[in-house]
Amino acid sequence: MRRLLALRRDQKLTTRHVQLMAESLEVTERTVWRWLSAAERDDAAAVAPGSRAQSRDRFTVTPEVRRLLALWKGNVAAVHRELTARAARQPPLAAPPPSLPTLHRAIQRDLTPGERAGLAGGEREARKHDVFLSRPRGWRNQAWETDHMQAPLLVDVDGTARRPWITWFTDCATNAITGVAVTPVHPSRESVLAALRSAVLREDPYGPFGGLPEKVRVDRGKDFLSRTVTAAFDLLDVTVEDLPAYTPHLKGTVEGLNRAVEGMFLAALPGYVRQPRPGKRASRPKDEVLLSFEDFTARLLAWTLWWNTEHLPAPLGGKTPLEAWQDDPTPLRDVPATDLWTFTLEDAGTRTLTTRGVRFRKRDYVGPWMTGHAGIQVRVRFMPHHDHRIEVYHAATGRYLGPADLADQATEEQVSAVRRARAARTRRLKKDLEASQGERYAAVTQAKAPQRLGALTTAQAEAELAQVTDTDLSDLALPDLIPPAAPPADWRTPASLAALTTPGRPVPHPSGRDGASAPDGCDGRAAPPTADEDGDAS
Repeated sequence: MRRLLALRRDQKLTTRHVQLMAESLEVTERTVWRWLSAAERDDAAAVAPGSRAQSRDRFTVTPEVRRLLALWKGNVAAVHRELTARAARQPPLAAPPPSLPTLHRAIQRDLTPGERAGLAGGEREARKHDVFLSRPRGWRNQAWETDHMQAPLLVDVDGTARRPWITWFTDCATNAITGVAVTPVHPSRESVLAALRSAVLREDPYGPFGGLPEKVRVDRGKDFLSRTVTAAFDLLDVTVEDLPAYTPHLKGTVEGLNRAVEGMFLAALPGYVRQPRPGKRASRPKDEVLLSFEDFTARLLAWTLWWNTEHLPAPLGGKTPLEAWQDDPTPLRDVPATDLWTFTLEDAGTRTLTTRGVRFRKRDYVGPWMTGHAGIQVRVRFMPHHDHRIEVYHAATGRYLGPADLADQATEEQVSAVRRARAARTRRLKKDLEASQGERYAAVTQAKAPQRLGALTTAQAEAELAQVTDTDLSDLALPDLIPPAAPPADWRTPASLAALTTPGRPVPHPSGRDGASAPDGCDGRAAPPTADEDGDAS
């Protein structure tokens, strides 16, 4: 630009010079002529052509503007209206608010794209503008990642539309899904243990993927860090890497799987909740038929098999997860299925085996193997929420003795009747949401019908049904349905009470020795007849 300015001052500047400059800077010829005019007025404009003149009173983004941007979710026009309204309440000599174009330029100049996105959409949007490093691929079973995911899909669970939860483990080196468990309601530590067993075991039907990993990355989930799960990982000699909060990029393998399963599989199923629908409010079509929980689980497991055996992830360089797994010579650490089942049970301490069985949580559990063993000390282990059965071990030697089932367990008809009564009571109290959150379903690794958890004894079922039945009858009683008969005409009955009686023939006059009318009671009606010493009514 200085050379063009010198040529113009020497009157040697031609149109060809301007054209070449415009082509090199990828601007129009008119822009170059404007820059030359500005450079003639100010030599500083020749150093940085096109830049605005710097001034000491130039508006910059203040902490107040940043707070308003966060309040209005990045809406600059709303921030400008707020600044204008605040300036109107200030004294006349206060600094005027910036204009809307000035405010736009200051935000674009002083804030990075990540800051603007973060103030508008939160930390999740701000992370999209960050730069992340990638870990080396490593070897199989070097590191696993696990996570819960609520499927954006409605399925039919016992006649109720619910969004199921998926819990899975992935191998970071091969992108293989090593284990998966599905629950109709919110998952728990039982879901984590079920998915862990399907991930570690390599026998049918779990496939060739499995073995014990060196470490597992979790994201501070209370289910993954529960006492039962951490104890199972310790017994299996697996390191648990607890990642900081709000750092999904530190477990990118499983987070990528969560995004992939929605776009590649869930979006095409009936009941998908995030599809665009006409109108302002999203609503499901009335004729939409939802998948059953069993059908959804079968389809998800089929998609998992396709992912492991046919899908070609980009990081694997044209290999499937199965091929990458088989090409890796790293030896695997296997655990027998019986030992793995023991390690993934929750310890309930020691009990004394009596003639009534094992007492656990105020209920008795019995098994056929208990004959002749009354009086020994045993240790109770159980699967969380599966209160219909416990596993019993010898307290001194740790030897497995056998399972024990709930004694006097209620029949399916009794349990169904109790659940219907509970549902009716819940609807009356308008607490459907709280009641549905309290229900528990067993996590499944194979396609099967949803199994409710929560065993009842026959006595418990009958007691609760009796209580509900009595309560219902008392609530439905209508004492004023049949009004009482009208009193005799010579009784002094208040008008307010006479209006509540049935009009018509009065009741017979109470007889006495002298035929006198009975006196009024305290409520205005005739007092009931009393017996004299001889037993006659008086």
